[in-house]
Amino acid sequence: MADLNTGTHNIHYEVIDLTAPWIEAPETILFHHGVGANWRCWLGWTPALTDRYRIVAFDMPGHGQSQPGDDAITIAALTDNLISLADAVDCAKFHLVGESIGGTVALQFAIDHPDRLLSLTVSNGAHIGGSIENVNNWDDVITGQGMNAWSDQMMAGRFFEGALEATAWTWYHRQQASADGGTVLALLRTLVDADLSDQLAGITLPTLLLHPDSSPFVPVPIMADLHAHIPNAQLKVFPDAKHGLPFSHAGECAQALRIFLDGI
Repeated sequence: MADLNTGTHNIHYEVIDLTAPWIEAPETILFHHGVGANWRCWLGWTPALTDRYRIVAFDMPGHGQSQPGDDAITIAALTDNLISLADAVDCAKFHLVGESIGGTVALQFAIDHPDRLLSLTVSNGAHIGGSIENVNNWDDVITGQGMNAWSDQMMAGRFFEGALEATAWTWYHRQQASADGGTVLALLRTLVDADLSDQLAGITLPTLLLHPDSSPFVPVPIMADLHAHIPNAQLKVFPDAKHGLPFSHAGECAQALRIFLDGI
């Protein structure tokens, strides 16, 4: 574990390297989580990947062990954080995986820094922030009722009943409730202002799009539109899944990623 001052934010990150010693210079997968989550939400992906890939994951500002950052939350600042982190872990080129707003940041990163990427994966993310649904009351809930009430609301949007074991459900709820409310609202503001539509055709990297069939925030047609705009993209839609797809279906998502990476 380590902490990094990116010049804008102070973020916590982790490096998991369990690759065999005879694998020289293993490729790196860098994971970017979404609002309310933290780096540990990716742990269910690691069994399918760590034999071949070094894993780097971090807490966004205001999440997990990273410091709040609501005074400097922009898509540009978040992409700069990725540059700083990749440099800190001595990684010139890497596979980038982002979910929710992390997926939007990953798309912007692929547009701005294609020379740093080996591939791009976006899960339950959107390229048009204004298309995101059911977020209009976040300000009222967070400022009026607090983060625990917001987390209550979010859990219904993330997971079908029975999708998680009770202990996992409780853990995820607590992680959301512990996020910094000011940073969460700043992330929402910068997200809804984003529109990357006109720049997507420039993404020529191998791209994998993972999406749930029942996200109340990003409808399937938005992901289908994203798929149509990226020349070298594959789309996999998961049935019976909501916006918490990367956590509730971690094993299936990781296997889809592994097949995709093995095919590059």
